[in-house]
Amino acid sequence: MLPWKRVLGPLAALLLAATAATVPATAAHAESTATAAATATASSSGWNDYNCKPSAARPRPVVLVHGTFGNSIDNWLAFAPYLTVRGYCVFSVDYGQLPGVPLFNGLGPIDKSAEQLSAFVDKVLAATGAAEADLVGHSQGGMMPRYYLKFLGGAAKVNALVGIAPDNHGTTLNGLANLLPYFPGAEDLLSTATPGLADQIAGSAFLAKLNAGGDTVPGVRYTVIATKYDEVVTPWRSQYLSGSDVHNVLLQDLCPLDLSEHVAIGLFDRIAFHEAANALDPAHASATTCASALS
Repeated sequence: MLPWKRVLGPLAALLLAATAATVPATAAHAESTATAAATATASSSGWNDYNCKPSAARPRPVVLVHGTFGNSIDNWLAFAPYLTVRGYCVFSVDYGQLPGVPLFNGLGPIDKSAEQLSAFVDKVLAATGAAEADLVGHSQGGMMPRYYLKFLGGAAKVNALVGIAPDNHGTTLNGLANLLPYFPGAEDLLSTATPGLADQIAGSAFLAKLNAGGDTVPGVRYTVIATKYDEVVTPWRSQYLSGSDVHNVLLQDLCPLDLSEHVAIGLFDRIAFHEAANALDPAHASATTCASALS
């Protein structure tokens, strides 16, 4: 389990509790046997099937990148099948593991997580024979790939990045992060115990490096899908990117009735899924509305 004794201290505990909202409910109660069964189901249905070959209509494999405290199965139980039935070769990566912490990933240093993503994309491209992949990520998984694109040569291997509630410019965690200076040693404690969390705090050294010189790199299409009800990545407008090939979307502009917050938008919101699918195949995009929930 997560080494809580290493993250004691009032503020660190608050930060962990707030960020824990990104954990899919299924993962919170999962056991290793359940995860194994889910993995087998995913593979048999074409998800994480390394025999899958992209078609002329769907020429690029899609790599799904989970969020903080997530994993490659639980984060995508709804979205991966949504894509496979539409003809995509779909793969999902695990990254950012801490020793002795099962199921809950995305906690390690984000630059190292980007290296794991790089190796995984290479594996997918080799298996499928595709020249490029598309990436879709939730929360940290929508932001972390930008490091891969910018610093690890990923731009030559990726056509599009779709971020669903990504913390592209960090988060204040509804103001909790602003309390860090009032708790001496809390920042060091957080960085040591769970560096992946510390890297996501607005103003971190990691984010300063990531965003220096511009948000994007040439040759990659970027889409950000945000919800104004996001309680984890705050303020929600900080999720947006700036650049010449960027499409920023607010979920409530597509469907004012959609009340999804940070977890729901990535786990089961079919309106967000429809817009993500549009981003993967803009040539055949159709309008995303409230009715997309039934599509």
